Amino acid sequence: MPRTLSEVVFVDGVRTPFGKAGEKGMYAQTRADDLVIKCIREILRRQPGLPPEKVEEVAIAATTQIGDQGLTLGRVAGLLAGLPKTTPGYSIDRMCAGAMTAVTNTASSIAFGAYDIGIAGGVEHMGRHPMGEGVDPNPRIIAEKLVDPSALVMGQTAENLHDRFPELTKERCDAFAVGSQDKLAKAYADGKIQPDLVTVATRHAEKGFGLATQDEPPRPGTTVEDLAQLKTSFRPHGNVTAGNAAGLNDGATACLLASEQAAEELGLPVGMRLVNYAFVGVEPEVMGIGPVPATEKALTKAGLTIEDIGLFELNEAFAVQVLAFLDHFGIKDDDERVNPWGGAIATGHPLASSGVRLMTQLSRHFAEHPEVRYGLTAMCIGIGMGGAVIWENPHHADYAGYTNEKGAA
Repeated sequence: MPRTLSEVVFVDGVRTPFGKAGEKGMYAQTRADDLVIKCIREILRRQPGLPPEKVEEVAIAATTQIGDQGLTLGRVAGLLAGLPKTTPGYSIDRMCAGAMTAVTNTASSIAFGAYDIGIAGGVEHMGRHPMGEGVDPNPRIIAEKLVDPSALVMGQTAENLHDRFPELTKERCDAFAVGSQDKLAKAYADGKIQPDLVTVATRHAEKGFGLATQDEPPRPGTTVEDLAQLKTSFRPHGNVTAGNAAGLNDGATACLLASEQAAEELGLPVGMRLVNYAFVGVEPEVMGIGPVPATEKALTKAGLTIEDIGLFELNEAFAVQVLAFLDHFGIKDDDERVNPWGGAIATGHPLASSGVRLMTQLSRHFAEHPEVRYGLTAMCIGIGMGGAVIWENPHHADYAGYTNEKGAA
């Protein structure tokens, strides 16, 4: 029989404040799974009309699936968060796009009718589990020259992108990074970020007990002169520094997805509707270019063009990869549609968690900009991939689906 796919809506999203990785970071003594649990509990708290047994899947991403980020995290975190034993869960890994993939996998299952409501998110505790911990890359990948050795070091791939596009200068990257810091500082001052942050109780060997209530990585007041003095991290006299790239961070995210019918039946708010998505592979040596073909593919599948996109949430793993995207599509470096509240250079980028941060912020932008119909979340992905998801604004005059603003935090 022919099957009619269900429309999928993004109901709500939350995240922990992002911390600096390492012994001095605020989450040094906090378990990764506890960060996820806090997010799931907050998602459930925000929707008191949602019976927990209606959540039929928990998909949680982690790049380094070991220790407190292992043991089928989606299932274990769901149980510990108070979901019933009948709710299944699983873990997923697509490096930086882990949470993004958790969302698209969950959404695809909802669209197909496998279930109606799911929770998707991600976590990365890079202080406890540095990127690459415990991995054993097959020597053939280098010996048989499938990739250049630089493909396995993300910072080196960013330098390779500078080589390929010399017009993407360090000066442009530094200016973009300062813009990210400034926009995040303004968003905090305007109270835009705080509503989606889940307060986390912390314990630190030196600082004792505390509460994590805001992001730790931001460096407000940073200037281009400050960044010009930083040493390049991956190549002598290179372009990539700690100032124009995201740092090493700890944090978690989670969001609630539902079929449009289930959202209507339960009176859930609708933050946005999923239009289409795409993941692609690119040369691993220049993985930062990945969002470009991913976006082109998603736009084609959706029957849209880049001119139809009115808001962009682009992950700032490195300033150079965002600038490569903007140049390709003819968008100015300081276009106000791009990362209105700053990005990962300022906020932090706990790898597998970041995709849901992009989505949550886009849904907030939609609420403030009913004149914008479509928005994009996109990111580059390690080992040469890119991901892009197109969303529709339920507040737009031409939106034809169900919408209910009640129940939002």
